[in-house]
Amino acid sequence: MIDSHPYLVGLIGTGVLPSLTPPMHMAEARALGLTYVYRPLDLTALGIDPDRIGDVLAWAERLGYDAVNVTHPCKQNVLAHLDRIDPVAAALGAVNTVLFTPTGRVGHNTDTTGFAAAFTDGLPDAETRHVVQLGAGGAGSAVADALLRLGTARLSIVDLDPARAQGLADDLAARHPLAVVDTSSPADLPAVLADADGLVHCTPVGMAEHPGLPLDADLLRPELWVADIVYRPLDTELLVTARERGCRTLSGGRMAVHQAVDAFALITGTRPDPDRMTAHFLDLVTPGSTTDVPVGPALSR
Repeated sequence: MIDSHPYLVGLIGTGVLPSLTPPMHMAEARALGLTYVYRPLDLTALGIDPDRIGDVLAWAERLGYDAVNVTHPCKQNVLAHLDRIDPVAAALGAVNTVLFTPTGRVGHNTDTTGFAAAFTDGLPDAETRHVVQLGAGGAGSAVADALLRLGTARLSIVDLDPARAQGLADDLAARHPLAVVDTSSPADLPAVLADADGLVHCTPVGMAEHPGLPLDADLLRPELWVADIVYRPLDTELLVTARERGCRTLSGGRMAVHQAVDAFALITGTRPDPDRMTAHFLDLVTPGSTTDVPVGPALSR
């Protein structure tokens, strides 16, 4: 039976106008026979300070939105403006999906499940004895939790804000007592990466609005696998450089698809087809991009 409810969804963050998430959601909705409009609410383009996330939520709610996805830099400061938070999101201290329900605003996090599925699909045999993560923000907390759930023995968190890195490390260590979680400054990256199996990048560097490399390219060596959660562009400067240095890589495209699958299910109550969403994602990617996001059973969960 076709759901006749017309869905209105938004994406709140800075630099989100190029996001592929809205068209990916809407294409899947059309395939399922749903009426679904998804619009980016770019705080930069609108001239709205990210600290006003509470006002933006109130406006969206009053305008009849069913839900919003939340991205950089609002995944953590949105927490104070919610009525209920899913236990997983609460433990992570970050929300990327907010549902407007008759009983209030409910926060969820599909970044952590999205990254776990992406990593399992894209780097199934990767060594995770020691992983270095750049970035301790909202997305970083979700990715770090996923890495530890996947069996990472030692996770080294590097962030420009030492207090934020230490806060995340303390929280993760409390929830994953069998793992070692430590912090390092960017200046210590050469020594920390020398002992690492993999590098995960969780900062905005490399996005269309923040181009560049998040670290010295000379630190990338062939034995290191490199994962980036940025997907716009899909081929970030980090991934291109890492491949040139002989590293195995994982693009943010996989995480983008898997977190979208989970968010779509939360918003509509209907489980989408991951393979179909992947196919449409690839149609949206700039022609000629080198992607590691395959279409096929590997994306089914």
